[in-house]
Amino acid sequence: MIFKSAKINAFRTWGLLLTMLGMGLMILGTAGIVFWGHAGKVVAAVGLVIGLISMMASLAIYFWAGMLSTSAVQVDCPECHKLTKMLGKTDRCMFCHTILTMDPEQANITAEQLESQQLKS
Repeated sequence: MIFKSAKINAFRTWGLLLTMLGMGLMILGTAGIVFWGHAGKVVAAVGLVIGLISMMASLAIYFWAGMLSTSAVQVDCPECHKLTKMLGKTDRCMFCHTILTMDPEQANITAEQLESQQLKS
């Protein structure tokens, strides 16, 4: 089985990756001035603009994850007994990654069966 995390944590991970990508592009773009002098200003401008766009996308993803988090259902995980948030009918525990469900029809199936059902639909 492929290692998966809770949906909210996955959104936050993408936001973090975009933040790091944006900061890296801004730093590398600015380093273009150091390496190429006056000609590096074009590289710096492109790097700063693309980095800014990436940072704004990260901000939007973090805002979206925060809004989803406020409306998520809180449940007690049956494995680790911690309070976790759940999006949709099935999700994973944020701490121990146990598959959780609110649907009684899917409550007694294995993880592999659940993943195959989700891939089909």
